[in-house]
Amino acid sequence: MIRVFIGYDPREAIAFSVLTHSIHARASQPVAITPIMLSQLNGVMTRERNPLQSTDFSFSRFLTPYLSNFAGWSLFMDCDMLVLDDIDKLWSLRDERYAVMVVKHEHVPREDRKFLNQAQTKYQKKNWSSVMLFNNAKCQTLTKDYVNHASGLELHQFKWLDSENSIGEIPHQWNHLVGYDPPSKNMSLVHYTIGGPYFNAYADCEYAAQWHHEKEQMLSCLQS
Repeated sequence: MIRVFIGYDPREAIAFSVLTHSIHARASQPVAITPIMLSQLNGVMTRERNPLQSTDFSFSRFLTPYLSNFAGWSLFMDCDMLVLDDIDKLWSLRDERYAVMVVKHEHVPREDRKFLNQAQTKYQKKNWSSVMLFNNAKCQTLTKDYVNHASGLELHQFKWLDSENSIGEIPHQWNHLVGYDPPSKNMSLVHYTIGGPYFNAYADCEYAAQWHHEKEQMLSCLQS
C-alpha cells in the first residue's frame, strides 16, 4: 500500500481534489490518501498560526511520521500539485539509507508575495519539504511536541536530522516548480508553488491546461 499524505487548506480544496484524482487515475498499485487537515488534528497540532505561514499545512506536514506511527514509509506532498505519472515510480525510489528523500532544489524566489497575497519567504532548502518520502522509523524526532514547538527553519531546513547525509535525493521530475524551472512537457509531478490555475491570477500558467483537463476528467466521473 502506498501511503500518501497531502497538505490540506480550505482555500485550495479544489486543488486537493484534483491532485487526488490525478494520483488515483495513474496509479498501478493501491494508494491510501490522507489529507492533513487542522480540523482533524485537535489536540495534536496546537501551535498558533505564524504570520509568515502561507498555508494551513506549513508545519503540520512534519506530523506525517507521527501520523504513520513511525512505521514504514510515507509520502507527503503539498496540495498545489498535479501528478502526471504512476506514483508507484516515485514510491519505488525509497532507499533505506535515508531518513527522508526530497528534490533538492536550488530555489531563491524572485517575488515577495504569492497567491492570495501571501508572503513569499526565502530560506535555504526552499521547497525541499513540499514533496518528502519519509522513512518513518528514522524520523522519530518529529514527535507532536517537537513539531508544535520547533521553529519554521528547524523544520523546513531539516535540522531535526543528525546529518545532511540522512537526506536522499529524488529526481527533479517529481517536483517541477512552475514559473521557476525551465518549461518542460515531460514532468511527473508539477508544483504550482506561486499559485495554481484555480486562482484567476494564474489561470494561464504553465501546465494550466493539464490541470483543467484533470478537473474535467474528475467531474465527468461524477456526472457519468
